[in-house]
Amino acid sequence: MIPARYAHIVFGFVLSGMMSLIVSGISMLRATEVWDGFFGIWMGAWLTSWAVAFPVVLFVAPLARRMVMRITLPG
Repeated sequence: MIPARYAHIVFGFVLSGMMSLIVSGISMLRATEVWDGFFGIWMGAWLTSWAVAFPVVLFVAPLARRMVMRITLPG
């Protein structure tokens, strides 16, 4: 198991993977038609987008958290 101190990194890894999978699939379906080989091309596009999404999520999440804390009331 992974130590709890790495939870934010694991969370970013899982979240970026799921989001990039969904977004790349929707984008490909909208831009093209389903054809033979679609799944393989989608997986290639997904892996590329995940490689970008993971570090972006790790960098952007703390900024987004601070912005949300500034515009919401403590509850």
